[in-house]
Amino acid sequence: MLRKSVQRLTVVIKHVKITANMCTSASDEVLFQKIDTKGVITLNRPKALNALNLSMIRKIFPVLTEWENDPKTKMVIIKGAGDKAFCAGGDVRAVTEAGKVGDRLSQDFFKEEYILNNKIGTYEIPYIALINGITMGGGVGLSVHGAFRVASEKTVFAMPETAIGLFPDVGGGHFLPRLGGKLGIYLALTGFRLKGRDVHKAGVATHFVQDNKIEELEKSLLEMHDPTAQDIHHVLDKFQKNSTDIPDKDFILAKDMEKINRLFDGKTMEEIYQNLEKDGSEWATTQLNTLKKMSPTSMKVTLRQLLEGETMTLQDCLVMEYRISQRCIEDQDFYEGVRAVLVDKDQSPQWKPAVIEGVTPQRVEWYFSPLPEERELQL
Repeated sequence: MLRKSVQRLTVVIKHVKITANMCTSASDEVLFQKIDTKGVITLNRPKALNALNLSMIRKIFPVLTEWENDPKTKMVIIKGAGDKAFCAGGDVRAVTEAGKVGDRLSQDFFKEEYILNNKIGTYEIPYIALINGITMGGGVGLSVHGAFRVASEKTVFAMPETAIGLFPDVGGGHFLPRLGGKLGIYLALTGFRLKGRDVHKAGVATHFVQDNKIEELEKSLLEMHDPTAQDIHHVLDKFQKNSTDIPDKDFILAKDMEKINRLFDGKTMEEIYQNLEKDGSEWATTQLNTLKKMSPTSMKVTLRQLLEGETMTLQDCLVMEYRISQRCIEDQDFYEGVRAVLVDKDQSPQWKPAVIEGVTPQRVEWYFSPLPEERELQL
């Protein structure tokens, strides 16, 4: 009798555990685990490529703050669910829908996202982003400002915002100019995609670990006792050294860096266009044709953002970027870009103005102008 009761109880307990796990994985957009002295965050929208929305931001920020203030927490790992993406970007479609009707989401999303980016950039305990998959836009903001970013052969990095009438935000004005030479400006203006080891070679990732070792890496990190940043660095270095299954080739842009540094070295978009036209090579013509598909306004704003951001702190960059984000909401290209690329998907945005010559210095200046004091980003 007792034996049967115990068996029934065991079945009930197993059922409760399974049900709870299923509910958690099915309903929660972000999963949080505390394993000994380590915190683990999992972005849990795999069907949406773990795209970041406002409710996720509002869940992640207080947990990061709580763990940072807990002296027992020694490390935070952030990763994406599924096998395709870390985080493919922010939910810009929802933002434009809100902007059309004056909903506060168009203010709150950018403001709270940038506050989260700053938290990651100033985090006082080791923060490790496993960017094992698509990492773009908002996903870059969740990773690139942290101490450690681990790419794999599945990683695809890009800041493709100029193609949707936006700009490389989430602190792009801070990290892109620091990639070396004019690489950041090139990536920002063209939306060029880096993959695998190239994400590490460009300086976006701090380490490269092959995909079939990522799970073992995470286990090793979680088994560490009272780890310091130096200890974590040592473990990551070891896994990188052992990631020999993926060929280590030259950086994909190595042969083009001389041209990138020379032709994208301009204070204005007109100057960059002239450099490319004058060069006349097949490579230069290809880049020029790519740029002509992007929002002229976005490109002019982006170029100034990166040139100014080169000497600014992350905090000052985020304040600047919040101003730009709100001007994007007040202007038209952002809506048109999202429509053409994400909604109707006709890939034929009608930019206004349609050419860079039509974007006046006064218009660009307006994008960087201060907001009313009560609307400014406070960090």
